[in-house]
Amino acid sequence: MSQLQVSRSVAPIGLVAGWGRYPLIVAEALAAQGRPIVGLGVKGHADPEIVRLCDSFRWVGIAKLGAAIRFLRRHGVSEATMAGKIHKVKLYQPWLLIRHLPDWQALKTFWPHFIGHRADRKDDTLLGSVVDAFATHGIDFRPATDFAPELLVKSGALTSRRPTAAERADIEFGWRLAKEMGRLDVGQSVAVKNRAVLAVEAIEGTDECIRRAGTLCAAGGFTVVKVAKPQQDMRFDVPTIGLGTLQTMVEAGAALLAIESEKTILLDEPAVIEFANRHRLAIVAYDARAMDAHRAA
Repeated sequence: MSQLQVSRSVAPIGLVAGWGRYPLIVAEALAAQGRPIVGLGVKGHADPEIVRLCDSFRWVGIAKLGAAIRFLRRHGVSEATMAGKIHKVKLYQPWLLIRHLPDWQALKTFWPHFIGHRADRKDDTLLGSVVDAFATHGIDFRPATDFAPELLVKSGALTSRRPTAAERADIEFGWRLAKEMGRLDVGQSVAVKNRAVLAVEAIEGTDECIRRAGTLCAAGGFTVVKVAKPQQDMRFDVPTIGLGTLQTMVEAGAALLAIESEKTILLDEPAVIEFANRHRLAIVAYDARAMDAHRAA
């Protein structure tokens, strides 16, 4: 191993941790690679367990962008990654500015979106602005899957149960819709049955989309399709599923989950597959190019 490779392997890496288990798994992967972790836990989102996994750590509010940048720079971080969901609905609570008291860096970064109204508030736009703000201070973000590539699901059926002919038709139907919603940066998931749209994910997230579909389709047996955006930036907002997704599906009466291979993060895969098989759920991962070729044929 060259001296450059050694120095890179022990260089500290920043980890911005949002909601869910994903940040914990990424932190464990980084630790296994010998990378000192400088963690930033987003208040109201990150699991407190993340503190134990980091060499240095600070809790930070969603509007304390300057404090986050200064903390990483103070610890010699020039490379960072982010993992975990940020609940965008928090941005629509009353008295947003008073609740979160943005610092100067946050005001500069988000002024066009929340004050000047010159820019939109789509996920890619907001998260792209965050990444750009860090980059101007010498901190470059990399996809978390660069450090834990095994989390990206492979093509094929993951469960014992396979899709029926009717479900395959719903998958193809839902796939096209989900890709279009992703292109518009609205959401990444749709719920369909008999080639009718039950629910489309927006700001509420996948679980609430599934619950709404269950309310509207009391008979159950519907299909959930979750895909990456055509313009997916793997540094943030990568589609992720885990046990929570499957539990919501069972409660809502869903029967099948179709996801995109190599672009979807699957957390706790053995437990997810065991749970799905026990509840007779089907999970299938499709390659986007193969799906597009099949639809064009």
